[in-house]
Amino acid sequence: MKITHIEHIGIAVKDMDEAIRHYEEVFGMKCYAVEEVAEQKVKTAFFQVGQTKIELLESTQADGPIGKFIEKKGEGIHHLAYAVEGIEDNLKDAEGKGVRLIDKAPRKGAEGLDIAFLHPKSTFGVLTELCEKKE
Repeated sequence: MKITHIEHIGIAVKDMDEAIRHYEEVFGMKCYAVEEVAEQKVKTAFFQVGQTKIELLESTQADGPIGKFIEKKGEGIHHLAYAVEGIEDNLKDAEGKGVRLIDKAPRKGAEGLDIAFLHPKSTFGVLTELCEKKE
């Protein structure tokens, strides 16, 4: 894989407004963007920490992936995302090495990134996202 850095850490929350207030007041971070990704039934909020971002995720529908995650596991870390170069090649490489893919092809994610997920059963229990910024 051609990983350049940790792109973001995704954290599932029940109440986006409360979580944003907490991150701003307690940690002194500033939310720089809130975005809804309708296809994924999620609203996101971003905080920059050095080269890495914190992405808060709130479900917009109970049957969405974040809603199901919170129902099963509660709030908390949802996924770890790596910035990569050549997302399609990275997916093929991972699959060739026996990694189970959730996404066999990239799809559009927040902030205009191309994203794809690797199944946590192939990554030691961590839902792993690959992200590529296409110019």
